[in-house]
Amino acid sequence: MEQAISYERIPAKIYANSDEASRAVAQEIAAIIRQKAHEDKPAILGLATGSSPKKVYAELIRMHREEGLSFQNVVTYNLDEYYPMEPDAMQSYVRFMREQLFDHVDIPSGNWHVPDGTLPLEKVAEFCKNYEEQIERYGGLDFQLLGIGRNGHIGFNEPGSLVNSRTRIMTLDLTTRIDATGDFGGLAKVSKKAITMGIQKIMEAKRVVLLAWGEHKAANVARAVEGSVSADVPASYLQLHSNACFVLDHSAASQLTRISTPWLVDAVTWDKAMVKKAVTHLALQVKKPVLKLTNADYNENGLSDLLALYGQAYDINIEVFNYLQHTITGWPGGKPNADDTNRPERAYPAKKRVIIFSPHPDDDIISMGGTFQRLHDQGHDVHVAYQTSGNIAVADDEALRFAEFVVDFNEKFEANNPKANRIYREAVKFLKNKKDSEMDTPEVRHIKGLIRRGEAKNTCRYVGLPKENVHFLDMPFYETGMVQKKPIGEEDVQIVMNLIDEIKPHQIYAAGDLADPHGTHKVCLDAIMEAVQRLKHREYMSSCWVWLYKGAWQEWDIDQIEMAVPMSPDQVLKKRYGIFKHQSQKDGVPFQGTDSREFWQRAEDRNSNTAQLYNQLGLAEYEAMEAFVRWKF
Repeated sequence: MEQAISYERIPAKIYANSDEASRAVAQEIAAIIRQKAHEDKPAILGLATGSSPKKVYAELIRMHREEGLSFQNVVTYNLDEYYPMEPDAMQSYVRFMREQLFDHVDIPSGNWHVPDGTLPLEKVAEFCKNYEEQIERYGGLDFQLLGIGRNGHIGFNEPGSLVNSRTRIMTLDLTTRIDATGDFGGLAKVSKKAITMGIQKIMEAKRVVLLAWGEHKAANVARAVEGSVSADVPASYLQLHSNACFVLDHSAASQLTRISTPWLVDAVTWDKAMVKKAVTHLALQVKKPVLKLTNADYNENGLSDLLALYGQAYDINIEVFNYLQHTITGWPGGKPNADDTNRPERAYPAKKRVIIFSPHPDDDIISMGGTFQRLHDQGHDVHVAYQTSGNIAVADDEALRFAEFVVDFNEKFEANNPKANRIYREAVKFLKNKKDSEMDTPEVRHIKGLIRRGEAKNTCRYVGLPKENVHFLDMPFYETGMVQKKPIGEEDVQIVMNLIDEIKPHQIYAAGDLADPHGTHKVCLDAIMEAVQRLKHREYMSSCWVWLYKGAWQEWDIDQIEMAVPMSPDQVLKKRYGIFKHQSQKDGVPFQGTDSREFWQRAEDRNSNTAQLYNQLGLAEYEAMEAFVRWKF
């Protein structure tokens, strides 16, 4: 695809998913280690932290254990560390690197280096100078691994950093600190400073690979790869490197020209999906309804090939308008006694068994609350399965309030359950004296889980579901007490399989929101997909359709939507009140991310925007819409 180079100013390798991409990067690192060992030289690696490199490190550990990859000749220098920071703190990058890599391979203890977050401030500058000199004595970095921050930073080189910046102490950008709130348990606790390797030292590495996964990275990936070199996006400096590469999953690459508008890069196959993508993009670009697009609009915006295929804009417009119109339905479970030829769902059976999988105890109401209510009101047998406890998203003061209530209640009424009293008393004591570096005790996690379970039950009562239709799966992968979760396990998959086998659903709704920055949605979806694949040969699965919704972070692109469920103003308000049942998730939630709006506001804005897009394209005007894409297993 030679033309793509004219848009991409840095080589970008796109993989189907982060697993494939991580394996490829790990193999490149392993090849460097082995080549250097063959030459009897050390391999000098610059390493990164965060969620992006975890699978790379996991694959390197596997290669060490199963393929004999030795780290005896490896010397590493990490990019950064929070300041101040004790090495055993939960948020420490020393701890991260030990847990993710160093403690599982044979690297000599003196061969790995992480910036020292315990130094007095007056000694940091000298340390930074020595850190760079050590690297230089080895002849520089053979390989530098990077991630990209949501604001385009590399290391902790925030926007505004110069290309010749050295290793130094940095004041962290607010966006960076907000992104770290989950790790620290609140914005007020996040370090305001960090020690970071400078951009100049990164640029001196012989090879640089930047990793990015997920839709939430897509905008800055596109700016760094296709935009001009700018201090506003420090990752764009890599355009100046002679041997740098971006390694992306499809979601992180979604805003690159060759993915978002591939017809501008090369010849494409004009199937239904591509035609719909091109025409909706054109209509929104020129700000016209689909039926008003002209031959000139197509010719002047890179779509002359499509026009030549159809002959006239009118014919393309009618076809795409019908595609869009046929996605809209007020009957998400299918409309009984109706011609379903052009409807997104089947008319029969008239009463369907439905499972709504909710990764956290509020994703059901936030992401598809209007559809949830509609399915129940239209007589379907709706079940909700809450996949995780969601306990880490409960603030400490909310758990303390709950625990103190139980203690006070028991004292008032002389409850004769000393064991329960002790558990809650110990939880109160722990929460009142909790240190920033401490993870919650099992008792505290249990209390936080109870808070979220109670809120989920309240939502289901509000919708009208009977209690036997509400299922709490408490999938084990989630229960680590930390933002970082365990990999999906067999027990997780079996839990999901057992529920599907019990309900034998005609419809499954699952969160396809892979922009979730903490990864829980992705693991939950992986478990559902694995369960469905294993069960697909069962007779009842032949009539089961799987619909994917998006969460609070993102919405499906308009051309991807296969079912759009309209909502009236009253239904929007009803959904809002359902979200309000989750009181622990209002106001100061640890996982708000960079978006200061509350979840109900995000949901309403997203649903309103979807309706507005349909209206701009010339379809009927609705107050709001919830959108779904069908996964055809």
